[in-house]
Amino acid sequence: MKTLKLAALGVLAAGQAFAGAVTFVAPEVVAIEEPARMGGSGAWLIPLVIVAVLALALTQDNGNNI
Repeated sequence: MKTLKLAALGVLAAGQAFAGAVTFVAPEVVAIEEPARMGGSGAWLIPLVIVAVLALALTQDNGNNI
C-alpha cells in the first residue's frame, strides 16, 4: 500500500513538473519600424524623365524639309 501511494505521488509530481507555467505568458512581438522617407518618394521622376526624352526625340526638327 505504501508503494502504491509513493507511485501515485511520483506520477502527480512528475505531471506537475512537465505541465509548464501556471499562467500564460504571451511572447513579445518585435515591431519593425520602417524608416521614414524624407520628402516623399522619387518614383515619379523616372517615368517623367522617360516621357521628356521621348517627347524631345519625337519632336526634334532635323532641318530637312522635303
